[in-house]
Amino acid sequence: MKKYLIPAAALVALTGGTVLIAQAPMAAPGTKDATKVTGGSYTVDPGHTQIVFAYDHMGFSNNMGVISESTGTLTLDPKNPTAAKVSIDVPVTNIRTGIAKLDEHLAKPDFFDTAKFPKATFVSTGVKPDGATGADIMGNLTIKGITKPVTLDAEFYGAGKAPAMAGGKENIGFVATTTIKRSDFGMGYGVPMVGDAIELKIIAAFQK
Repeated sequence: MKKYLIPAAALVALTGGTVLIAQAPMAAPGTKDATKVTGGSYTVDPGHTQIVFAYDHMGFSNNMGVISESTGTLTLDPKNPTAAKVSIDVPVTNIRTGIAKLDEHLAKPDFFDTAKFPKATFVSTGVKPDGATGADIMGNLTIKGITKPVTLDAEFYGAGKAPAMAGGKENIGFVATTTIKRSDFGMGYGVPMVGDAIELKIIAAFQK
């Protein structure tokens, strides 16, 4: 294979006298260094926060879906993590499985009844640190007007300041998991043929 090398002088001529300099890729501004976390009040970044759910379907498959564009707030003090508080509103009207008929059914009274209950909420009641970057977040989860206690197994993902082109704000992110029973929230349709246990993975991004 031939290699075609254009001399530097020719490049200058072709660009009207402007010298082209290749720029190295910029490193990601976020880091897993917990010392980058600063205290204060944060709001959910709805464009980068997702709730992924998975469930057993008749013992044949482990299906999943996602709910996006949550809103909410987080207050924290790195020196006093037990005092952290988080409140999240989850628009269940945004539930998507990639299967249109299933999405329609999930919006009906058999499941979320989104016409009456368009959102679910989680409000923390306590935080228990677990290791250097983890925590158990205890709180109340409300779906369809039914409130149950839930514990999230949360892990710090990253923090830092976004570049100017992305707003320049301080950001912090976490990943949390838990398992709930949908029948506890008035959504027992199809149990036990379709699994009662719902695995949740919360990808939560916040901006200061």
